[in-house]
Amino acid sequence: MPELIEIPDPNVYVAYGVYFLKVKHKFVQRLKRHHQPGAHGYRTWGTSFVLMDYLQHYPPKARSRIMDVGCGWAPVGVFCASRFKAKVVGADMDSHVVPYMDLLAALNDVKVEKLTARFERITTKQLSEMDLVVGSDICFWDEMVKPLYNLIQRALRGGVSRIAIADPGRAPFFKLAERCGAKWKAELTPWYSLEPRRQNGDVLEIRNLDT
Repeated sequence: MPELIEIPDPNVYVAYGVYFLKVKHKFVQRLKRHHQPGAHGYRTWGTSFVLMDYLQHYPPKARSRIMDVGCGWAPVGVFCASRFKAKVVGADMDSHVVPYMDLLAALNDVKVEKLTARFERITTKQLSEMDLVVGSDICFWDEMVKPLYNLIQRALRGGVSRIAIADPGRAPFFKLAERCGAKWKAELTPWYSLEPRRQNGDVLEIRNLDT
């Protein structure tokens, strides 16, 4: 059962032990005056919570090195830093999400290292420093399938043990899952979260058999 925590500010909520801000929160509104994220990085998306729930059941080792790709505000990264004491890198193509990442990390008293880069610009070397790569709501257009597939390939080549990506069930995501399943040990698992409200989705996990 989710823990009930009384929050005096109606624009702050708690899910999976992490504090989040609604877009109407005064701090978010102040940031929006100077930073307008593109590429849909303007709020926390639902399957971030699906992935948090999944990781609670299949957790990384404590103090793992984790990269949250296409992270936006880095809700999954902040969760991993808080829950698993992970060393987290939040990677996103849009530099305008960085202040929101910093705000969410500060709200939860954790640190998230920032990397501004498109999927295709994240190198094998950068990925090789990670134990786990995560992402949520990052495969919503057909043109994202190839760069994400290539990123996964570089991650496995670099020695990353696990990659876990969550999605509400879009066609491009299933194309990615099919391509990954044809080449690697990949599992597609229907999942749901109950915090802050019910959200359905699927989690694609690829495991590195060489690690």
